[in-house]
Amino acid sequence: MESLLYTISGLPVHALIVHFAVVILPLAATALIALIYMPKLKSQYSFITTVGIVLGSAAVLVAKQSGEALAEKIGTPVKHADYASLLTFAAFILMVLTLIWYRSTKGRRSRVVTPLGHSTVIAAIAVLGLTFLTGHTGAQAVWEGKLAALNASTTTSTSTSKATPAATATSKVAGTYNSADLKKHATATSCWSAINGNVYDLTKWINRHPGGASVIKGLCGRDGTAGFNGQHGGQSRPASELAAFKIGKFA
Repeated sequence: MESLLYTISGLPVHALIVHFAVVILPLAATALIALIYMPKLKSQYSFITTVGIVLGSAAVLVAKQSGEALAEKIGTPVKHADYASLLTFAAFILMVLTLIWYRSTKGRRSRVVTPLGHSTVIAAIAVLGLTFLTGHTGAQAVWEGKLAALNASTTTSTSTSKATPAATATSKVAGTYNSADLKKHATATSCWSAINGNVYDLTKWINRHPGGASVIKGLCGRDGTAGFNGQHGGQSRPASELAAFKIGKFA
């Protein structure tokens, strides 16, 4: 079951299913609000909107489970995980309220918005807000810091292309490492990781990490920017502790 939630055809399930959650559920929630306050549309669109709420809520649940499976491999972005838990709960509440609302209003032409209708709208608004926050923090966990690393890599590549033949004879500037170098240090006995454009030897930190050794092992031999920023972004103490293990730049 874990493999099904982790990857499909080599691609992370989370990256695939999350698009359904952040598209279908917000669209259905927005449509639901419109239907509740514009009853003349209810007869035409209430069924498809209710189906959208159910499918969107199911997508949120699968996205959360697949995200947890992915986090076991690359580390957990705390803010994103917290918002995802809240969104899952809110989506479930919205789904239940929507099903009750659909059943109670089916075939009725009343234009009066009931307390149930108002409660359902509140739940829909909460889902919209939490969907945005969950998606935003997820994007931060993936991309924050990577553009800086990309710019640094581009600058290094440009400088290398303009170097003289004598200079290019040197394969690597002292203290500057690339992805190939990281891959040579991808075990617990020699663990290097690139974070925010710098390279760190985390070997001695593996068994000292407060969050457990497995989180650091997941960073070995690769760019760990997303995992670190998702877990510790904006926190001064982890950044200070990380600085002690710096060995060079990542290019």
